[in-house]
Amino acid sequence: MSAETDLGGAIKVPVELGDRSYNVWVGPGIHRELHQVIPGDVSRVAVITQAAVAEAGITVDPGVEHRVFITDDDEHIKTLGAVEELCREFAQWGLTRRDAVVAVGGGAVTDLGGFTAAVYHRGIRVVYVSTTLLGQIDASVGGKTGVNLPEGKNLVGAFWQPSAVLCDTEALDTLPTEEMRSGLGEMAKYHFIADADLDSLGMTERIARCVEIKAEVVAADERESGRRAVLNYGHTLAHALEADGGYDLRHGEAVAVGLVYAAELAHRTGRIDAERVDEHHRVVGGYDLPTCLPDGADADALVSLFSRDKKAVDGVTFMLDGPDGIQPVTGLEPAVLRETLEAIR
Repeated sequence: MSAETDLGGAIKVPVELGDRSYNVWVGPGIHRELHQVIPGDVSRVAVITQAAVAEAGITVDPGVEHRVFITDDDEHIKTLGAVEELCREFAQWGLTRRDAVVAVGGGAVTDLGGFTAAVYHRGIRVVYVSTTLLGQIDASVGGKTGVNLPEGKNLVGAFWQPSAVLCDTEALDTLPTEEMRSGLGEMAKYHFIADADLDSLGMTERIARCVEIKAEVVAADERESGRRAVLNYGHTLAHALEADGGYDLRHGEAVAVGLVYAAELAHRTGRIDAERVDEHHRVVGGYDLPTCLPDGADADALVSLFSRDKKAVDGVTFMLDGPDGIQPVTGLEPAVLRETLEAIR
């Protein structure tokens, strides 16, 4: 691993993007080092955090004048109305384009905080303090920000890279079990998109390795024009399950089922052998995540939803494993998609 240690004992993972490069720091208690990563010319910081994070005792001190803005929890905070409210409060306080936003919490608050920073004064700096496993290995790295519309998730957003990211592994001790499982589903994905040997690593090192893999993908394809789609491995079925609803699955649990489905589909289309499929089952099962469709899942409804996936520009598109790694595959017959769904019941 190319990561190194020099800030509060944390592991440093660089995200190489030229003059917009930044570091991701992974370690226990790293949120206490926030003041060290705030750009030196910043005089005021707007700290956006979630009620549950504050209640868990996770507070930050950016080392300059700051004001705390507390949002609700979960995905429903990601609205244009919330962005407008924050921007108005920033303006009333006198936040300038030379100041910064710090978003403390999970993926919802970093999405909201990042997008608000991207549009306030046409863009001010933002730092993330990520407190969930899903946020640390996915949402906080790569610069994708956004909010939801009634018509769908993340339909309004911007690519806006942070100045730094702090992934506090100590905060994971406060996570509910279901939140941790959601992150583990995304972690399982990283075993395959870079053939990473995560099994031999402790949790902090495992998180850092996942961040490193994502950083390498983002550096090669910042704006999701090609290779970055590999980060959606397992997500086509996952998004369909989430859209169909009623299955009581967290995002990571849906991704876990999606990983197994993608492996079975790749096997049925001759791209991988049975041993590679078994590896998917072993990894996903090793995280104590589901490997089968939830009870009552309607195969026809799911196949119909596949065509609405954001990758589906030339018909249904799946990211599938194969001899050249994970690649987009189109032209899959609906009958094969249905048969494979039935095979994982």
